[in-house]
Amino acid sequence: MNATRISLSAGTFAVISVALIWGCDSSVKQFPPNRVHALIVEASRDVPTDAAMTDVERLVSAWFGTPDEPRWPAEWIESSAGKRLVNLENLTRASGRVYSDKQNRHFGLYTEHCVTCHGIAGGGDGPASLLQNPYPRDVRAGIFKWKSTERASKPTRDDLAKLLLRGAPGTGMPSFSSVGTEDREALVDYIIYLAVRGEFERKLLADAVDELGYEDSRPDDDANLASLASLAGDADPNRRRHDALEVAQDRLNEVVDSWSHTEKEVISVPPETPFDTESVRRGREIFHGVAGGVVNCAGCHGPDGDGTVTTVDFDDWTKEFTTRLSISPEDRDAVKPFRDAGALRPRQIFPRKLNQGIYRGGGKGETLYRRVVAGIAGTPMPASPVKEQASATCLTPDQVWDVVHYVQSLGGARPTAKQPNAQPSGDTPTAGSPDEGVTQ
Repeated sequence: MNATRISLSAGTFAVISVALIWGCDSSVKQFPPNRVHALIVEASRDVPTDAAMTDVERLVSAWFGTPDEPRWPAEWIESSAGKRLVNLENLTRASGRVYSDKQNRHFGLYTEHCVTCHGIAGGGDGPASLLQNPYPRDVRAGIFKWKSTERASKPTRDDLAKLLLRGAPGTGMPSFSSVGTEDREALVDYIIYLAVRGEFERKLLADAVDELGYEDSRPDDDANLASLASLAGDADPNRRRHDALEVAQDRLNEVVDSWSHTEKEVISVPPETPFDTESVRRGREIFHGVAGGVVNCAGCHGPDGDGTVTTVDFDDWTKEFTTRLSISPEDRDAVKPFRDAGALRPRQIFPRKLNQGIYRGGGKGETLYRRVVAGIAGTPMPASPVKEQASATCLTPDQVWDVVHYVQSLGGARPTAKQPNAQPSGDTPTAGSPDEGVTQ
Protein backbone atom coordinates (compact mmCIF):
# COMPACT_ATOMS: atom_id res chain seq x y z
CA MET A 1 0.00 0.00 0.00
CA ASN A 2 2.83 2.39 0.80
CA ALA A 3 4.47 1.58 -2.51
CA THR A 4 1.25 2.45 -4.29
CA ARG A 5 1.08 5.81 -2.54
CA ILE A 6 4.68 6.60 -3.43
CA SER A 7 4.14 5.71 -7.07
CA LEU A 8 0.93 7.73 -7.22
CA SER A 9 2.56 10.76 -5.64
CA ALA A 10 5.55 10.59 -7.97
CA GLY A 11 3.28 10.46 -11.00
CA THR A 12 1.16 13.28 -9.70
CA PHE A 13 4.11 15.58 -9.03
CA ALA A 14 5.48 14.77 -12.47
CA VAL A 15 2.24 16.04 -13.98
CA ILE A 16 2.34 19.13 -11.77
CA SER A 17 5.90 19.79 -12.89
CA VAL A 18 4.74 19.73 -16.50
CA ALA A 19 1.99 22.18 -15.60
CA LEU A 20 4.47 24.52 -13.96
CA ILE A 21 6.76 24.34 -16.99
CA TRP A 22 3.77 25.08 -19.22
CA GLY A 23 3.05 28.23 -17.21
CA CYS A 24 0.30 30.79 -17.32
CA ASP A 25 1.68 32.60 -20.36
CA SER A 26 1.80 29.54 -22.61
CA SER A 27 -1.06 28.54 -24.88
CA VAL A 28 -2.72 25.19 -25.47
CA LYS A 29 -3.58 24.72 -29.12
CA GLN A 30 -6.37 22.14 -28.79
CA PHE A 31 -8.67 20.65 -26.19
CA PRO A 32 -7.63 17.08 -25.37
CA PRO A 33 -10.03 14.45 -26.76
CA ASN A 34 -12.15 12.45 -24.34
CA ARG A 35 -10.31 9.17 -24.81
CA VAL A 36 -11.92 7.57 -21.78
CA HIS A 37 -15.40 7.99 -23.23
CA ALA A 38 -14.20 6.75 -26.62
CA LEU A 39 -13.00 3.60 -24.88
CA ILE A 40 -16.35 3.28 -23.05
CA VAL A 41 -18.22 3.48 -26.37
CA GLU A 42 -15.80 0.99 -27.89
CA ALA A 43 -16.24 -1.48 -25.02
CA SER A 44 -20.03 -1.15 -24.87
CA ARG A 45 -20.54 -1.47 -28.66
CA ASP A 46 -17.63 -3.81 -29.39
CA VAL A 47 -16.49 -1.67 -32.32
CA PRO A 48 -13.34 0.43 -32.83
CA THR A 49 -13.81 4.17 -32.29
CA ASP A 50 -10.56 5.64 -33.68
CA ALA A 51 -12.14 7.06 -36.83
CA ALA A 52 -15.19 8.32 -34.94
CA MET A 53 -13.05 10.05 -32.30
CA THR A 54 -10.87 11.71 -34.93
CA ASP A 55 -13.83 13.11 -36.88
CA VAL A 56 -15.79 14.11 -33.79
CA GLU A 57 -12.77 16.07 -32.56
CA ARG A 58 -12.47 17.88 -35.89
CA LEU A 59 -16.11 18.90 -35.78
CA VAL A 60 -16.11 19.88 -32.09
CA SER A 61 -13.01 22.01 -32.69
CA ALA A 62 -14.63 23.69 -35.69
CA TRP A 63 -17.84 24.47 -33.79
CA PHE A 64 -16.42 25.29 -30.33
CA GLY A 65 -12.94 26.59 -31.10
CA THR A 66 -9.82 26.12 -28.98
CA PRO A 67 -8.69 26.92 -25.43
CA ASP A 68 -7.15 30.13 -26.77
CA GLU A 69 -9.99 31.07 -29.12
CA PRO A 70 -13.33 29.64 -27.94
CA ARG A 71 -16.37 29.79 -30.19
CA TRP A 72 -20.08 29.46 -29.55
CA PRO A 73 -21.85 27.67 -32.47
CA ALA A 74 -24.88 29.97 -32.51
CA GLU A 75 -25.33 29.43 -36.26
CA TRP A 76 -26.27 25.80 -35.59
CA ILE A 77 -28.47 26.50 -32.54
CA GLU A 78 -32.19 26.88 -33.19
CA SER A 79 -33.57 28.62 -30.11
CA SER A 80 -32.89 32.26 -29.33
CA ALA A 81 -32.30 31.33 -25.68
CA GLY A 82 -29.70 28.80 -26.77
CA LYS A 83 -27.93 31.29 -28.99
CA ARG A 84 -27.64 33.63 -25.99
CA LEU A 85 -26.78 30.94 -23.45
CA VAL A 86 -23.23 32.20 -23.03
CA ASN A 87 -21.53 35.52 -23.68
CA LEU A 88 -18.67 35.21 -26.17
CA GLU A 89 -16.85 38.14 -24.60
CA ASN A 90 -16.92 36.32 -21.26
CA LEU A 91 -15.57 33.17 -22.92
CA THR A 92 -12.70 35.20 -24.33
CA ARG A 93 -11.92 36.67 -20.92
CA ALA A 94 -11.98 33.28 -19.21
CA SER A 95 -9.91 31.40 -21.77
CA GLY A 96 -6.26 31.41 -22.79
CA ARG A 97 -3.25 32.82 -21.01
CA VAL A 98 -3.36 34.92 -17.84
CA TYR A 99 -2.91 38.68 -18.22
CA SER A 100 -4.58 42.04 -17.53
CA ASP A 101 -5.22 44.86 -19.98
CA LYS A 102 -4.78 48.62 -19.45
CA GLN A 103 -8.24 48.85 -17.89
CA ASN A 104 -7.19 46.14 -15.40
CA ARG A 105 -9.65 43.65 -16.85
CA HIS A 106 -8.49 40.12 -16.12
CA PHE A 107 -8.08 37.47 -18.81
CA GLY A 108 -7.26 33.77 -18.62
CA LEU A 109 -9.55 33.41 -15.61
CA TYR A 110 -10.18 29.67 -16.05
CA THR A 111 -6.46 29.08 -16.54
CA GLU A 112 -5.66 31.07 -13.42
CA HIS A 113 -8.30 29.72 -11.06
CA CYS A 114 -9.63 26.38 -12.34
CA VAL A 115 -7.42 24.47 -14.76
CA THR A 116 -5.02 23.04 -12.14
CA CYS A 117 -7.89 20.98 -10.68
CA HIS A 118 -10.52 20.72 -13.40
CA GLY A 119 -8.25 20.33 -16.43
CA ILE A 120 -8.18 22.10 -19.80
CA ALA A 121 -11.46 20.60 -21.03
CA GLY A 122 -13.25 20.48 -17.67
CA GLY A 123 -12.60 16.77 -17.25
CA GLY A 124 -11.71 16.98 -13.55
CA ASP A 125 -8.28 15.68 -14.49
CA GLY A 126 -6.06 18.67 -13.82
CA PRO A 127 -2.54 18.11 -12.47
CA ALA A 128 -3.72 18.49 -8.86
CA SER A 129 -6.71 16.16 -9.19
CA LEU A 130 -5.06 13.03 -7.78
CA LEU A 131 -4.19 14.89 -4.60
CA GLN A 132 -7.87 15.55 -3.85
CA ASN A 133 -10.62 13.47 -2.30
CA PRO A 134 -13.21 13.77 -3.70
CA TYR A 135 -11.86 14.38 -7.18
CA PRO A 136 -12.65 17.70 -8.89
CA ARG A 137 -15.84 17.62 -10.92
CA ASP A 138 -15.77 16.35 -14.51
CA VAL A 139 -18.37 18.64 -16.11
CA ARG A 140 -18.31 16.91 -19.51
CA ALA A 141 -21.02 14.41 -18.54
CA GLY A 142 -23.42 17.29 -17.86
CA ILE A 143 -24.07 16.00 -14.32
CA PHE A 144 -23.86 18.43 -11.40
CA LYS A 145 -24.36 17.64 -7.72
CA TRP A 146 -24.96 20.97 -6.02
CA LYS A 147 -27.92 22.78 -7.53
CA SER A 148 -31.47 23.94 -6.87
CA THR A 149 -33.04 22.10 -9.82
CA GLU A 150 -34.49 18.64 -10.33
CA ARG A 151 -32.11 15.68 -10.16
CA ALA A 152 -31.84 15.19 -13.95
CA SER A 153 -31.70 18.93 -14.68
CA LYS A 154 -28.74 21.20 -15.19
CA PRO A 155 -27.94 23.84 -12.56
CA THR A 156 -29.03 27.43 -12.99
CA ARG A 157 -26.49 30.18 -13.55
CA ASP A 158 -27.25 31.29 -10.02
CA ASP A 159 -26.37 27.81 -8.70
CA LEU A 160 -22.96 27.96 -10.38
CA ALA A 161 -22.36 31.53 -9.23
CA LYS A 162 -23.15 30.57 -5.62
CA LEU A 163 -20.85 27.56 -5.81
CA LEU A 164 -17.99 29.82 -6.91
CA LEU A 165 -18.81 32.28 -4.15
CA ARG A 166 -19.24 29.65 -1.43
CA GLY A 167 -16.92 26.85 -2.52
CA ALA A 168 -17.70 23.27 -1.49
CA PRO A 169 -16.86 22.75 2.20
CA GLY A 170 -15.10 19.47 2.91
CA THR A 171 -13.55 19.32 -0.58
CA GLY A 172 -10.67 20.94 -2.42
CA MET A 173 -13.07 23.44 -4.04
CA PRO A 174 -12.34 26.83 -2.40
CA SER A 175 -14.42 29.96 -2.20
CA PHE A 176 -13.71 32.50 -4.94
CA SER A 177 -15.31 35.35 -3.03
CA SER A 178 -12.13 37.38 -3.51
CA VAL A 179 -12.58 37.20 -7.29
CA GLY A 180 -14.59 40.09 -8.71
CA THR A 181 -18.25 39.63 -9.59
CA GLU A 182 -17.70 40.21 -13.32
CA ASP A 183 -14.84 37.74 -13.34
CA ARG A 184 -16.98 35.12 -11.60
CA GLU A 185 -19.73 35.69 -14.17
CA ALA A 186 -17.18 35.05 -16.92
CA LEU A 187 -16.19 31.81 -15.19
CA VAL A 188 -19.86 30.74 -15.02
CA ASP A 189 -20.15 31.25 -18.77
CA TYR A 190 -16.97 29.26 -19.36
CA ILE A 191 -18.12 26.37 -17.13
CA ILE A 192 -21.38 26.18 -19.09
CA TYR A 193 -19.40 26.34 -22.34
CA LEU A 194 -17.12 23.46 -21.28
CA ALA A 195 -20.10 21.42 -20.06
CA VAL A 196 -22.04 21.87 -23.32
CA ARG A 197 -18.95 21.22 -25.40
CA GLY A 198 -18.03 18.12 -23.40
CA GLU A 199 -21.51 16.59 -23.36
CA PHE A 200 -21.92 17.26 -27.08
CA GLU A 201 -18.59 15.54 -27.72
CA ARG A 202 -19.57 12.50 -25.64
CA LYS A 203 -23.00 12.05 -27.15
CA LEU A 204 -21.87 12.70 -30.72
CA LEU A 205 -19.19 10.03 -30.35
CA ALA A 206 -21.90 7.50 -29.49
CA ASP A 207 -24.09 8.83 -32.32
CA ALA A 208 -21.24 8.35 -34.79
CA VAL A 209 -21.24 4.63 -34.05
CA ASP A 210 -24.96 4.10 -33.42
CA GLU A 211 -26.44 6.24 -36.20
CA LEU A 212 -23.80 7.19 -38.75
CA GLY A 213 -22.07 3.86 -39.30
CA TYR A 214 -18.63 4.60 -37.86
CA GLU A 215 -17.32 1.12 -37.28
CA ASP A 216 -14.50 -0.52 -39.21
CA SER A 217 -14.15 2.43 -41.59
CA ARG A 218 -15.28 6.01 -42.09
CA PRO A 219 -18.77 6.27 -43.71
CA ASP A 220 -19.58 8.01 -46.98
CA ASP A 221 -19.79 11.79 -47.34
CA ASP A 222 -23.38 12.26 -46.20
CA ALA A 223 -22.63 10.53 -42.89
CA ASN A 224 -19.06 11.79 -42.56
CA LEU A 225 -18.65 14.14 -39.60
CA ALA A 226 -15.29 15.43 -40.82
CA SER A 227 -16.99 16.93 -43.87
CA LEU A 228 -18.94 19.26 -41.57
CA ALA A 229 -15.86 20.96 -40.18
CA SER A 230 -15.66 23.37 -43.11
CA LEU A 231 -19.39 23.63 -43.76
CA ALA A 232 -20.59 27.21 -43.36
CA GLY A 233 -23.49 27.70 -41.01
CA ASP A 234 -26.65 28.92 -42.69
CA ALA A 235 -30.36 28.33 -42.70
CA ASP A 236 -30.69 27.56 -46.41
CA PRO A 237 -33.80 25.32 -46.69
CA ASN A 238 -32.65 24.17 -50.15
CA ARG A 239 -29.42 22.65 -48.90
CA ARG A 240 -29.40 18.97 -49.69
CA ARG A 241 -29.86 16.51 -46.86
CA HIS A 242 -26.68 15.78 -44.96
CA ASP A 243 -27.10 12.90 -42.51
CA ALA A 244 -24.13 13.82 -40.34
CA LEU A 245 -25.24 17.45 -40.07
CA GLU A 246 -28.75 16.45 -39.08
CA VAL A 247 -27.46 14.17 -36.31
CA ALA A 248 -24.89 16.66 -35.06
CA GLN A 249 -27.25 19.63 -35.09
CA ASP A 250 -30.02 17.70 -33.35
CA ARG A 251 -27.61 16.56 -30.67
CA LEU A 252 -26.19 20.06 -30.18
CA ASN A 253 -29.65 21.56 -29.76
CA GLU A 254 -30.67 18.84 -27.31
CA VAL A 255 -27.68 19.60 -25.09
CA VAL A 256 -28.06 23.38 -25.36
CA ASP A 257 -31.80 23.24 -24.66
CA SER A 258 -31.17 21.31 -21.44
CA TRP A 259 -29.34 24.43 -20.20
CA SER A 260 -31.62 27.11 -21.65
CA HIS A 261 -34.59 26.99 -19.26
CA THR A 262 -33.17 25.70 -15.99
CA GLU A 263 -34.94 28.41 -13.97
CA LYS A 264 -38.22 26.61 -14.75
CA GLU A 265 -36.84 23.40 -13.23
CA VAL A 266 -35.95 24.83 -9.82
CA ILE A 267 -37.52 22.76 -7.03
CA SER A 268 -40.17 24.79 -5.24
CA VAL A 269 -39.63 24.97 -1.48
CA PRO A 270 -42.70 25.57 0.72
CA PRO A 271 -42.52 27.77 3.83
CA GLU A 272 -40.47 26.19 6.57
CA THR A 273 -42.28 24.65 9.50
CA PRO A 274 -41.12 25.54 13.04
CA PHE A 275 -37.72 24.13 13.90
CA ASP A 276 -38.70 22.76 17.29
CA THR A 277 -38.11 19.62 19.29
CA GLU A 278 -41.27 17.93 18.01
CA SER A 279 -40.19 18.45 14.40
CA VAL A 280 -36.78 16.99 15.21
CA ARG A 281 -38.43 13.98 16.91
CA ARG A 282 -40.62 13.31 13.87
CA GLY A 283 -37.66 13.78 11.55
CA ARG A 284 -35.66 11.25 13.55
CA GLU A 285 -38.38 8.62 13.04
CA ILE A 286 -38.43 9.24 9.31
CA PHE A 287 -34.62 9.25 9.14
CA HIS A 288 -34.58 5.81 10.78
CA GLY A 289 -37.36 4.43 8.60
CA VAL A 290 -39.79 4.20 11.50
CA ALA A 291 -42.56 6.39 10.10
CA GLY A 292 -44.04 4.12 7.46
CA GLY A 293 -40.71 3.09 5.98
CA VAL A 294 -40.80 5.81 3.30
CA VAL A 295 -37.08 6.48 3.60
CA ASN A 296 -34.29 4.99 5.66
CA CYS A 297 -31.51 7.56 5.75
CA ALA A 298 -29.83 5.75 8.65
CA GLY A 299 -29.21 2.77 6.39
CA CYS A 300 -26.41 4.74 4.71
CA HIS A 301 -25.66 7.69 6.98
CA GLY A 302 -25.65 5.63 10.19
CA PRO A 303 -28.02 5.70 13.17
CA ASP A 304 -26.46 8.89 14.52
CA GLY A 305 -25.59 10.40 11.13
CA ASP A 306 -21.96 9.46 11.75
CA GLY A 307 -21.43 7.41 8.58
CA THR A 308 -20.52 4.26 10.52
CA VAL A 309 -22.57 1.92 8.32
CA THR A 310 -20.38 -0.16 6.00
CA THR A 311 -21.15 0.71 2.39
CA VAL A 312 -19.34 -0.14 -0.84
CA ASP A 313 -20.36 2.07 -3.72
CA PHE A 314 -18.98 4.45 -6.33
CA ASP A 315 -20.18 7.58 -8.08
CA ASP A 316 -21.48 7.60 -11.66
CA TRP A 317 -18.22 8.93 -13.07
CA THR A 318 -16.48 5.74 -11.89
CA LYS A 319 -19.36 3.38 -12.61
CA GLU A 320 -19.42 4.50 -16.23
CA PHE A 321 -16.13 2.77 -17.01
CA THR A 322 -16.44 -0.05 -14.45
CA THR A 323 -19.67 -1.61 -13.18
CA ARG A 324 -21.78 -0.46 -16.13
CA LEU A 325 -19.36 -2.38 -18.34
CA SER A 326 -19.42 -5.37 -15.94
CA ILE A 327 -15.95 -4.45 -14.68
CA SER A 328 -15.14 -4.50 -10.99
CA PRO A 329 -13.54 -1.23 -9.84
CA GLU A 330 -11.04 -3.37 -7.89
CA ASP A 331 -9.97 -5.29 -11.03
CA ARG A 332 -6.77 -3.39 -11.84
CA ASP A 333 -6.08 -5.27 -15.07
CA ALA A 334 -9.55 -4.58 -16.47
CA VAL A 335 -9.46 -0.95 -15.35
CA LYS A 336 -5.93 -0.32 -16.67
CA PRO A 337 -6.91 0.56 -20.29
CA PHE A 338 -9.25 3.26 -18.97
CA ARG A 339 -6.60 4.52 -16.56
CA ASP A 340 -4.13 4.66 -19.46
CA ALA A 341 -6.69 6.67 -21.43
CA GLY A 342 -6.89 9.23 -18.62
CA ALA A 343 -9.50 7.94 -16.14
CA LEU A 344 -8.83 8.70 -12.50
CA ARG A 345 -8.29 5.73 -10.18
CA PRO A 346 -11.61 4.28 -8.94
CA ARG A 347 -12.26 5.62 -5.49
CA GLN A 348 -15.10 4.54 -3.22
CA ILE A 349 -17.75 7.10 -2.35
CA PHE A 350 -18.99 7.41 1.24
CA PRO A 351 -22.23 8.84 2.68
CA ARG A 352 -21.88 12.22 4.36
CA LYS A 353 -21.13 12.26 8.08
CA LEU A 354 -24.02 14.50 9.00
CA ASN A 355 -22.91 14.86 12.61
CA GLN A 356 -19.99 16.98 11.41
CA GLY A 357 -22.35 19.72 10.24
CA ILE A 358 -20.41 20.21 6.98
CA TYR A 359 -22.55 20.22 3.84
CA ARG A 360 -20.70 20.38 0.55
CA GLY A 361 -23.65 21.82 -1.34
CA GLY A 362 -24.56 24.34 1.37
CA GLY A 363 -26.30 24.05 4.72
CA LYS A 364 -29.31 26.36 4.57
CA GLY A 365 -32.74 24.89 5.22
CA GLU A 366 -33.97 25.43 1.65
CA THR A 367 -30.82 23.83 0.26
CA LEU A 368 -31.16 20.75 2.46
CA TYR A 369 -34.87 20.50 1.60
CA ARG A 370 -33.99 20.28 -2.08
CA ARG A 371 -31.26 17.77 -1.29
CA VAL A 372 -33.77 15.45 0.38
CA VAL A 373 -36.30 15.84 -2.44
CA ALA A 374 -33.93 15.46 -5.40
CA GLY A 375 -31.13 13.39 -3.94
CA ILE A 376 -27.67 14.04 -5.36
CA ALA A 377 -27.16 13.51 -9.08
CA GLY A 378 -24.25 11.27 -9.98
CA THR A 379 -24.25 9.52 -6.59
CA PRO A 380 -26.20 6.74 -4.84
CA MET A 381 -28.09 9.37 -2.79
CA PRO A 382 -31.70 8.79 -3.94
CA ALA A 383 -34.57 11.22 -4.41
CA SER A 384 -37.53 11.23 -2.01
CA PRO A 385 -40.81 11.82 -3.88
CA VAL A 386 -43.04 14.45 -2.30
CA LYS A 387 -46.84 14.71 -2.34
CA GLU A 388 -49.36 16.62 -0.29
CA GLN A 389 -50.68 13.37 1.18
CA ALA A 390 -48.33 10.94 2.91
CA SER A 391 -48.11 7.41 1.51
CA ALA A 392 -45.91 4.34 1.64
CA THR A 393 -43.71 5.81 -1.08
CA CYS A 394 -43.90 9.60 -0.62
CA LEU A 395 -43.18 12.21 2.01
CA THR A 396 -45.24 15.33 2.55
CA PRO A 397 -43.53 18.74 2.44
CA ASP A 398 -43.86 19.01 6.23
CA GLN A 399 -42.19 15.62 6.64
CA VAL A 400 -39.30 16.76 4.45
CA TRP A 401 -38.87 19.76 6.75
CA ASP A 402 -38.88 17.38 9.72
CA VAL A 403 -36.02 15.41 8.14
CA VAL A 404 -34.14 18.65 7.43
CA HIS A 405 -34.54 19.74 11.04
CA TYR A 406 -33.27 16.41 12.33
CA VAL A 407 -30.27 16.58 10.00
CA GLN A 408 -29.55 20.12 11.18
CA SER A 409 -29.75 18.98 14.79
CA LEU A 410 -27.22 16.23 14.05
CA GLY A 411 -24.88 18.95 12.81
CA GLY A 412 -25.19 20.96 16.01
CA ALA A 413 -28.12 23.30 15.34
CA ARG A 414 -30.38 23.58 18.37
CA PRO A 415 -34.16 23.44 17.99
CA THR A 416 -36.45 25.49 20.16
CA ALA A 417 -38.89 23.92 22.57
CA LYS A 418 -42.23 23.22 20.94
CA GLN A 419 -43.89 26.58 20.43
CA PRO A 420 -46.91 27.19 18.17
CA ASN A 421 -45.52 30.55 17.07
CA ALA A 422 -41.87 29.51 16.70
CA GLN A 423 -40.07 31.35 13.94
CA PRO A 424 -38.66 29.29 11.01
CA SER A 425 -34.89 29.07 10.78
CA GLY A 426 -34.43 28.60 7.03
CA ASP A 427 -32.26 31.71 6.64
CA THR A 428 -29.93 30.78 9.47
CA PRO A 429 -26.84 28.75 8.49
CA THR A 430 -26.47 25.54 10.47
CA ALA A 431 -23.53 24.92 12.76
CA GLY A 432 -20.37 24.23 10.82
CA SER A 433 -21.69 25.43 7.43
CA PRO A 434 -20.79 28.78 5.85
CA ASP A 435 -23.28 31.52 5.15
CA GLU A 436 -24.42 31.01 1.58
CA GLY A 437 -24.84 34.72 1.04
CA VAL A 438 -28.17 34.65 -0.75
CA THR A 439 -31.39 32.70 -0.45
CA GLN A 440 -31.74 29.96 -3.05
